[in-house]
Amino acid sequence: MGIVNVTADSFSDGGKYLATENALAQAWRLVEGGADVIDLGPAASHPGAQRVSAEEEIRRLAVVLDELVAARIPVSVDSFLPETQRFAAAHGATYLNDIQGFPDPERYAELADSGCTLIVMHSVQRRGPATEVRTDASTVYQGIERFFHQRLANLQAAGVDRLVLDPGLGHFLGSTPEPSLKVLANLSTLKAQFDRPILVSPSRKSFLRTLTGTALADIGPATLAAELYAATQGADLIRTHDTAALTDALTIHSALRARCS
Repeated sequence: MGIVNVTADSFSDGGKYLATENALAQAWRLVEGGADVIDLGPAASHPGAQRVSAEEEIRRLAVVLDELVAARIPVSVDSFLPETQRFAAAHGATYLNDIQGFPDPERYAELADSGCTLIVMHSVQRRGPATEVRTDASTVYQGIERFFHQRLANLQAAGVDRLVLDPGLGHFLGSTPEPSLKVLANLSTLKAQFDRPILVSPSRKSFLRTLTGTALADIGPATLAAELYAATQGADLIRTHDTAALTDALTIHSALRARCS
């Protein structure tokens, strides 16, 4: 899943793809690099990110979404605003990606009828973008299990069954690396426990930079290491800024596994 941030202030590439033509050019680069899905983000969600209205999110998305859908590229729209989600569903998005994990039960019937697969993300914040908060890794992991048990039960009771689970990483779990490491180390357990596809997005996250002491511009190798590890633990979708690097790494990894089996 290739990331295109149609934003002014995303932590990794804010402003680079805010213009429609730049966003589309990046989307095609990611597709050429092996992306199966393009994830369009019309607003940043890091600590301190600017709040963006639904009207502005839709303005940023409209042409990019329509052109990708017309080209039969599966698109995910990363927004927790109901108006933006409705627009995305009406304009052919395959996935709705909600960092709040779809918290409003009164919308579940509407979401069931949308035809979209829902990416249900966990965060310790529950509402709104990430914040700076210190957490305990074991407590966070237990909270992830409780969150998915309850949220999935509520969604399924309302007839929503097309679901992907994202346990969250980086500041969505806390300001230290330990909660993110615990989640990645337990992906196979989470997948077996909930029997749903798992998405992860370690790409360029803060916990990698903290662990390595590496600047954002040089965090590619650390990102790739985390992504490959997630793949070995059964992640079904990996949301990344660099699909070409991940595609090549997975190709070599698969070739070596086949030779060794």
